Amino acid sequence: MAPAGQGGSGASPAMRLTLRPGERIRRRADFKRVFDKGLRAHTRLMTVIVLPNGLEASRLGVSATRKLGGAVVRNRAKRLLREAFRLHKPRAAVDVVVIPRREMLESRFSVLEADFSSAIERRLRGIS
Repeated sequence: MAPAGQGGSGASPAMRLTLRPGERIRRRADFKRVFDKGLRAHTRLMTVIVLPNGLEASRLGVSATRKLGGAVVRNRAKRLLREAFRLHKPRAAVDVVVIPRREMLESRFSVLEADFSSAIERRLRGIS
């Protein structure tokens, strides 16, 4: 059984350490819409694409291709990006798609967080 506050079924909603299903982009059509119409921010660690979604919450999608590495590497990149999104959710209701680069896996999480949040802020200024 998972200790309280570590995401298990015993965690209270205030201590939830995962993204809710409504905070994830899952459908191909939603990814395509963001890729086609969204504003891009390129950083050393990732490319961030942001598009208003008209929903109540922001959503995250990660596009980690085999070019990044094997399944273990891609899954680690997704976990890191989900955590960065969870900690730095945009206030505006937007869809965010992130394309990680290999350099992301070699950097410290604090650098990744700063890179992610600055890219999001830059694109949100472009939307407003």
